[in-house]
Amino acid sequence: MKPKKIPMRMCLGCGEMRSKKELIRVVKSPEGEISLDFTGKKSGRGAYICRSRECFDKARKGRRFEKSFSCKIEENVYEVMADELANDSQDS
Repeated sequence: MKPKKIPMRMCLGCGEMRSKKELIRVVKSPEGEISLDFTGKKSGRGAYICRSRECFDKARKGRRFEKSFSCKIEENVYEVMADELANDSQDS
């Protein structure tokens, strides 16, 4: 029997290829709202980052989210995502 293929995605922060389950999806909804998607099921354009604050900060500093979603992202959106990421890492 053929082994099941594991979907791989690249982290916007460190650039490493990892399995989809190891990463957090950042999604831009059809309405233009940007948020973290811990389930990976929300509709919209997605980009992926590792579950570390360092990768989030690298992607933010390099404006990689803005390049992925082709739009300007406000500071308060970044702050909300950083808080959600911090809360998720505390739960783990």
